[in-house]
Amino acid sequence: MSMFRNALLTLAVLLMVGCTTVPITGRRQLSLVGDQEVMQMSFQAYNDLMKQSKLSTNASQTAMVKRVGQRIQGAVESFMRQQGASAQLEGYQWEFNLIQDDKQQNAFAMAGGKTAVYTGLLPITRDETGLAVVMGHEIAHAIAKHSNERISQQMAAQGLGTSLGALGGGTSSQILNTAYGIGAGVGLMKFGRTQESEADRLGLIFMAMAGYNPEAAVSFWERMAASSNGQSPPEFLSTHPSNETRIADIQKNLPEAKKYYKRR
Repeated sequence: MSMFRNALLTLAVLLMVGCTTVPITGRRQLSLVGDQEVMQMSFQAYNDLMKQSKLSTNASQTAMVKRVGQRIQGAVESFMRQQGASAQLEGYQWEFNLIQDDKQQNAFAMAGGKTAVYTGLLPITRDETGLAVVMGHEIAHAIAKHSNERISQQMAAQGLGTSLGALGGGTSSQILNTAYGIGAGVGLMKFGRTQESEADRLGLIFMAMAGYNPEAAVSFWERMAASSNGQSPPEFLSTHPSNETRIADIQKNLPEAKKYYKRR
């Protein structure tokens, strides 16, 4: 029992001294690592991935990915400026790439704005607005500092204090595996679902500010659900909300997002 009490006390101290607030949602999150440190690891990991990956040679699709990314980047920078929070974007090195891999229905945005979309996702996004749903969501993960939070959660769970080097031997690839949920235990899954739902909400707002109709998010996630052919795991074992939960939550958040919608 004493070990259990000590663990609870340690967690309580970490929560008091290592918390930040997510933009828009106001949720308090655990933050034990510096933004610049996580960004530098992300930049290295992203550069390594780009060297190992084949970039798409489809000029129009590549241009669309860069266009959507830059418009959402502009929306994020505008929003943060309005909130007097531009300093939170210090050190960002925005980059948007389309990776040629038709089997991967995926996209991601790392800390610091490094973003990539896989060509396998494009048949589901269908058009530029559908792509904005995905990129808005992924960029929202970066703005909400979810990678920092996941690292911090893992450090707290393992009683590692504030030493990044104690995680997985300190290599950037191993630490980023923690940040992006690779190999995460079920005990941390709830945090993943919270972050996913938060990124949905923020992503709707960012895409709306960029001039994309946020209502397109509902049809995109319906197509995403259909593409899974009923193979999604039960929600309690998934880092993502169930498709039904996600769509219902998005519909609830649409009125808020529409207030930011600036048609172009």
